[in-house]
Order: sequence, then C-alpha cells, then structure tokens
Amino acid sequence: MEKRNDKTTKRKRRAFTAEFRAGAVRLVLDEGQSMGQVARDLDLTPSSLGNWVAKAKADAGKGPPGAVTSSERDELARLRAENRKLKMERDILKKAAAFFAREST
Repeated sequence: MEKRNDKTTKRKRRAFTAEFRAGAVRLVLDEGQSMGQVARDLDLTPSSLGNWVAKAKADAGKGPPGAVTSSERDELARLRAENRKLKMERDILKKAAAFFAREST
C-alpha cells in the first residue's frame, strides 16, 4: 500500500469482509489491544475501527443507552421504505379520487 506524504491525499475506499471486521473488533474487545495499535497493525483508519467497535458493543447490548443494534437498524430501514411506498400509494389514491369526483359532477 502506498504511503501518504501529505494530509490532503485521500485514501482509496476499501471494502472489508465481515470476518475481517469481526477479527479486528475481537482484537480490541477480547484481546485488550488499543484501537490505535490495531488500526496501525491492520492499516485501518482509527475512525473506521472505532465505528466497528461501537457497533459491536451496541449489538452485544453493551453500548450507550439508546444505541441502535444492527437488527433494529435493518428493521428501521425496512419500515422507512414501507412508509415511503404507502405514502406514494395514498397520494395516488387521493389524486384518483379527486379526478373521479371532478368527472362525476
């Protein structure tokens, strides 16, 4: 991997497998290594690793009060999509009702 010489050079976005993320989180939570050290060892940004650790803590019920778990996040996304669809259907029915009301008078 290329070394960055200045702070304005952006790192190319990378994708990590769930197993890799779980392993990195395990090093921090179970092995007791510091996030900074694990991030350096695995060539990660500390913020990415911190987000993974926070998400893992929330999923385990050890996060801050009110933290949203992954399953709750998935359900919320599903409900938001369903809500958008229902609103669209309602708007279509309103327009159809208004159209037929004008036609009948």
